[in-house]
Amino acid sequence: MRARSAGPGKAGYTVLFATVLALALLGLLVATRGLALGGSLAEGESSGHYTEPEDVGDRAADAMASAVRAEPGTPRRAAAEHAADRGTRTDPLPRSEPLTASPRDPSPAVGPLFYTDQDEPAHGCTASVVHSGTGDLLVTAAHCVYTDGFHTDLAFAPGYHDGEAPYGIWVPTSIDVTPEWMSDRDEDHDVAFLRVRQVGTDAPLEAVTGAERIAFRPTADRPARVIGYPGDGERPLGCQNTVRREGAGQLRFDCEGMPGGTSGSPLLTDVDAGTGLGTVVGVLGGRDEGGDDVTSYSSYFGEAIERLYRRAVR
Repeated sequence: MRARSAGPGKAGYTVLFATVLALALLGLLVATRGLALGGSLAEGESSGHYTEPEDVGDRAADAMASAVRAEPGTPRRAAAEHAADRGTRTDPLPRSEPLTASPRDPSPAVGPLFYTDQDEPAHGCTASVVHSGTGDLLVTAAHCVYTDGFHTDLAFAPGYHDGEAPYGIWVPTSIDVTPEWMSDRDEDHDVAFLRVRQVGTDAPLEAVTGAERIAFRPTADRPARVIGYPGDGERPLGCQNTVRREGAGQLRFDCEGMPGGTSGSPLLTDVDAGTGLGTVVGVLGGRDEGGDDVTSYSSYFGEAIERLYRRAVR
């Protein structure tokens, strides 16, 4: 599993230990190792939809003010101009040598998901901006946002690096996962879509960062790039290899060194050599909620995930 614990600071370990004991006595089970729940969960709807109250998102944004240096994130160009930036030259995405993740420059459309209900906000997963008619959509792994309830302390920092959020802080207005994930943590449904906003502005996210395309029923055995944030890192890691089909419901991507925190990272094909924007064909998650240090997985973006996308933007 690739989600990293957004755990407490040193001063909170005594309290944390007592809390864990209390939960054990109550017979509660934390199904996802790596994400600190902190009590900030909401039930949502049985369909897998959660609408976040505005004041909840405002609190998450306020908490981030002490953790990162954020720019306003105002539109620099229209989303259509971002799309026009895509050139005619596609990066061939040669296999990484050695086949190990290494530091990469940040991408405006990719960033860490922070969990703000901590002594200090910390990031434990990765998300990316995907194109939609609403211009406000993220994709990540379902286990990053739903663990026996929807996480209500989320904040997204696209293009984050070295304590800076150059495109602002964005908080959810809604989160969508499938009922199959809610009921059974079905590894073939480990995908979530979030619609987001920035406090104090009506600017759509795509107008600020640009967006990746998204592909459903993608063809496997194609060169791909993964880019994501390690939970203890201030810059992203990246790796390139062939993405392959693994059974009916999974994709497989072999590369060493994708640590905790990279859950939800996009698998990108057809990457534009100039902009770095590509097409998302998967997100790290799925089998074993992301895999191990050698092999990463993604739920296959088939019919169920396409329906989830369309519900999220409806």
